[in-house]
Amino acid sequence: MTETVAPALTVMTVNIHKGFTTFNRRFILPELRDAVRKVGADIVFLQEVLGEHEDDGRTVNGAPHYEFLAEEIWPQFAYGRNAVSPRSHHGNAVMSKFPIVRYQNHDVSIAGPEKRGLLHCVLNVQTHQLEVHAICVHLGLAESHRLQQLELLCEIVRSEVPEDAPLIVAGDFNDWRRRAHDMLWREAGLREVFVTAYGEAAKTFPARFPLLSLDRIYVRNASVHLPVVLPRRPWSHLSDHAPLVAEIHL
Repeated sequence: MTETVAPALTVMTVNIHKGFTTFNRRFILPELRDAVRKVGADIVFLQEVLGEHEDDGRTVNGAPHYEFLAEEIWPQFAYGRNAVSPRSHHGNAVMSKFPIVRYQNHDVSIAGPEKRGLLHCVLNVQTHQLEVHAICVHLGLAESHRLQQLELLCEIVRSEVPEDAPLIVAGDFNDWRRRAHDMLWREAGLREVFVTAYGEAAKTFPARFPLLSLDRIYVRNASVHLPVVLPRRPWSHLSDHAPLVAEIHL
């Protein structure tokens, strides 16, 4: 009797820079939506996503950006508001082809103007008869803040994620000194997929000429096949961060 192998999950992470090109020169959310859809990912981790905002040239039909991006492709989405201004707010979002059974946005802002969050979603992945935990990450620019935020991430994993549950943690870590790898492995059992596959994290920033490894995908109780950085065309035109894609096997 041949054993049925459950299909892999394709995950993607990208910082969409509020729908603008580098230096906020032009609003390109419709073009970005087309590019994200062509990837065909099952789960998409988004950072710097606009939620409610005034119709000032940064919106399409008045919809929050995550709703516009998800429309007709990802029936499930969750949004975590981090930064609030008088005219808008933005944060992290997860778009999923699987039901999101619950989610919680954790405020991990450290004293000061930067507002950061960790959006924890639990997905019912019917093809595997499993609950898969997904945490969308956007950490601070200051290293002292990032270290505290990484500690908070590890605490969330320990307190909210069962030890045997598949876990995917992805997003913009701003970890240009690559301090996160050892801490997340030691404290939370998380392995970075590019480090595992190729020996080093992928360079993603700036997207036109990537020099820094800011964006990451970490997994626990899962394996990954051939993670890739998406090519400069069209992505260097669509975001200042190069997106990452990986095939996850549970």
